[in-house]
Amino acid sequence: MHTSDIAVSLLFLLTAMLYSSVGHGGASGYLAVMALAGFAPGIMKPTALSLNILVSAIATARFYRAGCFSWKIFLPFALTSAPFAFYGGGLSLPIAIYRPIVGIVLLFAAFQLLRISLKPASVPARRIPTLPALLLGSGIGMLSGLTGVGGGIFLSPLLLLIGWADPRHTAGVSAAFILVNSVAGISGHYSGMSAVPSSLPVWAMAAIVGGLIGSGFGSRHFSNVALRRLLAVVLVVAGLKFLFF
Repeated sequence: MHTSDIAVSLLFLLTAMLYSSVGHGGASGYLAVMALAGFAPGIMKPTALSLNILVSAIATARFYRAGCFSWKIFLPFALTSAPFAFYGGGLSLPIAIYRPIVGIVLLFAAFQLLRISLKPASVPARRIPTLPALLLGSGIGMLSGLTGVGGGIFLSPLLLLIGWADPRHTAGVSAAFILVNSVAGISGHYSGMSAVPSSLPVWAMAAIVGGLIGSGFGSRHFSNVALRRLLAVVLVVAGLKFLFF
């Protein structure tokens, strides 16, 4: 194994640990790592979705067992997000379009990480209107499939800032939402799996270890604001690289 593969594995492990602690699969973080490492765009989406499935599955199981899940919150968004993630996953965008979209997604993820870490949400849950949830789910699903993220970076701040879920249920619902979207997205992009590097099994093991550690702490209210802010800085650097370099 090359030194670069070891470095990427360690970064994937750290990313999975940090993201899974808040119910996320880590796709935007994996994209950031691959952007900084100079990976080709054709490799990035299937790799990020593959790792996302593993980590979000672990996080879903952990948060569900901890009682941090609600079908009433999950279903309105997931019903429309999954088919749109499948459709978006089958689309191959030109590099000139793909790079700015992913760059904006990474910058948005960084902004939300900073926002949540600076001002943690603690509000009583409000009723979720069905039609807006269905519409929002379809939009998040399409963007998830196109870029190779699970959508949690959009759903989590939405639930918290509008007051549709408390932080614990937001984490559990986001994990399941990401899992569904990632499976749908990679199903739509199945042909792209032939492009993933031979190092994927090693990266997968690193992501699984990180997911087990992070979700274990996260389901028991673990939160490390400093590390989330550091991760946000990495996302900013990667996002700017996508947009301007």
